[in-house]
Amino acid sequence: MAGSVHQITDSEFEQEVIQSSGAVLAYFWAPWCGPCRLMSPIIDWAAQHYADLKIVKLEVDPNPESVARCKVEGVPALVLFRDGQKLDAMEGAIAKPKLSTMLDSHLSSMT
Repeated sequence: MAGSVHQITDSEFEQEVIQSSGAVLAYFWAPWCGPCRLMSPIIDWAAQHYADLKIVKLEVDPNPESVARCKVEGVPALVLFRDGQKLDAMEGAIAKPKLSTMLDSHLSSMT
């Protein structure tokens, strides 16, 4: 799964995120969201840089169940899971170093 970002829907969230073993980063976005356009290259970078991280992308408007389940209040939003458990979350556009720090702090403890 490493190397690419997979777009999923509410119906796939349980299997792709909650039932997935290992680390999963859920990226919540919207096509009308300017800051989301800034985040897309950073999310793509993370997919290339973190081989053990699965990244899924959910558009917020057509996926209200996942949005509610993850308590997403604004986009862009990132929610990091490991073995179905929520580890961390951030909302708003963030720079690559901040994302890297968040991921490194959680993923380094996995190995």
